[in-house]
Amino acid sequence: MKNKANQTTFLLPVIFALLFIFGCQAPTEIVESPPVIKHYVSENTTKMNLPFSDAVIVDNMIYLSGQIGNTPGSFKLVEGGIRAEAKQTMENIKATLAANGATMEDIIKCRVFIEDIKEWGIFNEEYVKFFPNKKPARSALGANGLALGAKVEVECMACKTR
Repeated sequence: MKNKANQTTFLLPVIFALLFIFGCQAPTEIVESPPVIKHYVSENTTKMNLPFSDAVIVDNMIYLSGQIGNTPGSFKLVEGGIRAEAKQTMENIKATLAANGATMEDIIKCRVFIEDIKEWGIFNEEYVKFFPNKKPARSALGANGLALGAKVEVECMACKTR
């Protein structure tokens, strides 16, 4: 019996050493799976025959195309100037996010193009209503000549965490 115990005591460290040497080595190359990319094109965009996707989703990131204050499914801007266009622009963003399982809370970055920088304050009054808690990072540019004669265009990036 004593002889078998000695053999086991001797073999266990050898077995563990072999397992470590041959089975526990770090891989020499890391293989990552390619990102999952999905192009979202709404019925409205298809109907209007626009040459872009409403959003491109890469894994959990959502990259939205710029939105303006048009009535969904038409080339008509809402009436009422910068305030009405700002509100409709943000509603259009909200709808695109919802169609992709996200909310305004998921937005991490916005880029604002505004036709008349003097109307910046009016735009902000509407914009902040859509971000009552955390505000995304943002940049803004004065622009001349937005699509359809819009007063404002906003593009966003969102990160779905749920």
